[in-house]
Amino acid sequence: MNRRQLVQFFAGFGLLAGLSAAPVSATFAQDKPIKIGATGGPHSQILEVVKKVAAKDGLNIQIVEFSDYVQPNAALAAGDLDANSYQHLPYLEAQIKDRGYKLVNVGYTITFPMGVYSKKIKSLKDLKNGARIGIPNDPTNGGRALLLLQAQGLLKLKADAGLKATPLDIADNPKKLKIVEIDAAQLPRSLDDLDAAAINGNYAESAGLDPTKDGIAIESAKGPYANVIAVRSADKDKPWVAKLIKAYHSPEVKQYVVTQFKSSVIPAW
Repeated sequence: MNRRQLVQFFAGFGLLAGLSAAPVSATFAQDKPIKIGATGGPHSQILEVVKKVAAKDGLNIQIVEFSDYVQPNAALAAGDLDANSYQHLPYLEAQIKDRGYKLVNVGYTITFPMGVYSKKIKSLKDLKNGARIGIPNDPTNGGRALLLLQAQGLLKLKADAGLKATPLDIADNPKKLKIVEIDAAQLPRSLDDLDAAAINGNYAESAGLDPTKDGIAIESAKGPYANVIAVRSADKDKPWVAKLIKAYHSPEVKQYVVTQFKSSVIPAW
């Protein structure tokens, strides 16, 4: 083989090597895990079941657990996550408006009815004047708690307060209740220092509180606070998103939710 033939041979070999490498890279990209953020407790537990169901459809999921409500959206917007599953729609919409995140709801998941819990009283009728009531300190969940207290006749909000009501929107407070705003995740641990607290269902569940046994008031299941899966707006039409929703809305996941959490967690699809 002369020199010219040798050059042609190795050039052709290099081209073939490059062509054969292309499918490997494509396969690797497809196998890259989809990172989904979730708060600890029911959200991450349910995602473990979703992960198993999705794997049957070729979707590889990696669950990233968080201990607060703020970081999962920040991480998703920054590109450190591909999706998150931990928040209800009003909270997501508030985050988008306040922080400018380009995020979107792609599917409903579950509802955690908010409840009022106490270690000191058995009924809201037993609340004394000036009692300390804990509520979440973020705008959306704080408003949700105030609406629950209003529904129980403990206070009255201004007519235009809406879902983002704050203590400043209280128009009538007959018992002079002291509203104490605390991080949502810390409310179960703060019950010793409060007369009562309005606690999100996922944090109540994680703390071993059963709304049907321990709650002295529970919000209606028919409300605007269904939880959602969020992704970046640019990703909403990608094939993996459809696979994720399909897995979450599967009969296997619904059966797990109903069996594992009873009435404390309600499927929202």
